[in-house]
Amino acid sequence: MPKTTALSELIDEFLEYLEIEKNCSPLTIRDYRHYLTRFLNWLSPNQSPLSPKNIDLEAIKKYRLYLSRYADDAGRTLSRSTQGYHVIALRSFLRWLIKNDYQTLAPEKIDLPKSESRSLKFLDASQLERLLAQPEISNPQGLRNKAILETLFSTGLRVSELVKLDRDKINLERREFGVIGKGGRSRIVFLSERAADWIKRYLAERDDSWPPLFVRLAGAIDPAVAGEKMRLTARSVQRIVEKYVKKARLPVKITPHGLRHTFATDLLIAGADIRSVQEMLGHKNISTTQIYTHVTNKQLREIHETFHGKGK
Repeated sequence: MPKTTALSELIDEFLEYLEIEKNCSPLTIRDYRHYLTRFLNWLSPNQSPLSPKNIDLEAIKKYRLYLSRYADDAGRTLSRSTQGYHVIALRSFLRWLIKNDYQTLAPEKIDLPKSESRSLKFLDASQLERLLAQPEISNPQGLRNKAILETLFSTGLRVSELVKLDRDKINLERREFGVIGKGGRSRIVFLSERAADWIKRYLAERDDSWPPLFVRLAGAIDPAVAGEKMRLTARSVQRIVEKYVKKARLPVKITPHGLRHTFATDLLIAGADIRSVQEMLGHKNISTTQIYTHVTNKQLREIHETFHGKGK
């Protein structure tokens, strides 16, 4: 006899499965909850009853049309990649339902949308120096922001990894520390001398004993929370980078992830092997790191055009 459970409850069970069995990060679970809740809210007035067996190709076709035409109150639409994330989350949920003996649509019947062609955004050496020179280091906030920018470029950390750093876990003399990255994978991260020096200067200006490496310097301070509430958020770091990109008038719209791209391309252009870069970035698969190889290919093309045929 087919199982019958409310779809909302099944989504909650699926998210618990992602957390416990798949060891997905809180950010991944948050995103999946958002995508599946949107699907559930769309489905509610369109299907009755709400059950896995009512999810069919016709429903998916209408839902994807809804995503394509979606606009929020400010008129913002969903990019092709964001629409794709909605479909990926739905396919994962359907796969879990079938694994648990619920009758529903086979996920392989849902095609993924073709992603937008996007160029990899990174900074060249001169653009990077312009960005790193922007913070006003004469004040505590500017000194903290300088240390953040230097750390992002020096380590290639994801912004979610950066904001989790605690200062007692970082060895500034050896210039290294460990992080637990995406998928629960651990790796060793190395700091340049320059980045380590800026972190030391920033910490020397702090008169608190809070564990977080990067803390907010404005707003209410509650001594009872032992500094955890003072930890800088990922969104705050994104705003910091955006602020200095605008101030430097860079032609490239760079985010914290763009500095991660810059870190990787800088290593590859200088001659680092792709396997080492894969380890430093914390990529599970080499195919993820290979998106950067077009940069080194470009470098080879420039060398070819500069020197080929000039030896005659």
